[in-house]
Amino acid sequence: MIMIRNSAQRSLRVVTKNQTKRIGYFGPVGTFTEQALLTQSDLASCDLSAYRTVPDVLDAVESGEVDQGFVPIENSIEGTVNFTQDALVFDHNLLIQREIVLDIEHCLVARKGVALSDVAGVMSIPVATAQCHNYLRKQFPKLDVRATNSTAEAAQLVAANTSENLAAIAPRNAAKVYGLEVIATDIADHQGNQTRFVLVGKNTVPQATGHDKTAIVVFQRADEPGSLISILQEFAARRINLSVLLSRPTKRGGLGDYCFIMYADGHIQDELMADALRDLHAKQGDVKFLGSYPASGEHAHTAREHADNRWREADDWMTELRSRITR
Repeated sequence: MIMIRNSAQRSLRVVTKNQTKRIGYFGPVGTFTEQALLTQSDLASCDLSAYRTVPDVLDAVESGEVDQGFVPIENSIEGTVNFTQDALVFDHNLLIQREIVLDIEHCLVARKGVALSDVAGVMSIPVATAQCHNYLRKQFPKLDVRATNSTAEAAQLVAANTSENLAAIAPRNAAKVYGLEVIATDIADHQGNQTRFVLVGKNTVPQATGHDKTAIVVFQRADEPGSLISILQEFAARRINLSVLLSRPTKRGGLGDYCFIMYADGHIQDELMADALRDLHAKQGDVKFLGSYPASGEHAHTAREHADNRWREADDWMTELRSRITR
């Protein structure tokens, strides 16, 4: 069953397949977000609601309108999707529960009969146009690039505008959804374009799989020499790899007031990770937990097991030494 919701402008479409779980995603229909979501069979069988913006998705999760949200968070060319990352850090109390990485192919799509030489304007979401900046500069040096909320919305608007020969940077599937033609393929400036998407929800932390990530935010008590090093040492001393380290303005102070967003290999069920977070909380005080969840990609659990074993051996060694203390 397909429902169109006009009364609530945030929600664009609901696909009802069962009543077990409601998932909101960054829409409209035809986005890379939807494409990534549908690669997960357990999620694809849920009630799926498309929302116009990422904040709308996260608001829907927090209000209980949907059970979980699915949004983009990082791109291999442009880096962090800041409006997603900032919303999770500053505006919501949600936890990342899964990640999915999707290969991205940006296409130029237009109404049928519009050739590349006919294009009078290009539109897409700014993160997509940034990934295709060099292509646009060379192919359309004098054309304006118009911003939209998503790649699929750009395709939707191009299809609806019959008075101009516009093109959209969008997924190949969006051309099918909105009756457009693909007039150029693989137009990103760099090869190997990938986007990481995350499933977020309230309260729940998935069980450790042995191949996990943990995300946290650390707010410094004081901006002083060595403050970042002291944070990083908690991970380095335990041989925990940090896959992502970001600094973002806290939005509550002046220039130079930053927090640190960290993605580390491991799960809070792991002894080393729990110990590192415990020490950070004790020393730094203001630490926000963003989730422990299954990681995508190559398995790294063997390295984590070795590090855990070394830590246990060191713990046993110290216990044995202390047992010699006279009483």
